[in-house]
Amino acid sequence: MNRTNRKYVLQLASAVLFGAVINSGAMAADSAYDAQKNQADANYDAQKARCDQLTGNDKDVCIKQAKADKTRAEADAKAQHKTREAKADAREDKSDAAYKVAKEKCDALSGADKDACQDRAKATYGK
Repeated sequence: MNRTNRKYVLQLASAVLFGAVINSGAMAADSAYDAQKNQADANYDAQKARCDQLTGNDKDVCIKQAKADKTRAEADAKAQHKTREAKADAREDKSDAAYKVAKEKCDALSGADKDACQDRAKATYGK
C-alpha cells in the first residue's frame, strides 16, 4: 500500500469512528431529555404534595410556584434537547462534506485503486 492510500485509509477509519459517536450521542440526547422531563414531573409532584398542607392564598401561591418551576425545568430540557439536535445535524452535515472530499480525492486515482478508494469512502460515510 502506498503512502497516499494509507492516508485515505486513516481518514476513512477516523470517519467511521466519528459516525459511531454521532449515533450514540443522538440516543443519549433523547434519554437525557426524557430523564429531565421525568425529573421535572417528580419535582412538581413533590412540591404539590407540600402545597396540599397549606390553605388559602398560601396554597394558591405554592401551586403556581410549583407549576412555574415545572415549566422552567421543561423549557430548559427542551432547549438542551434542541441544542443537541442542532449539534447532531451539524455533525451530519460535516460528515456529508467529508464524504464529498474523500470521493473527490478518489478521482486522483485510477483503475482498481480508484474503485477501492470509492468503496472505502462509501463504507466509511454510510453512502
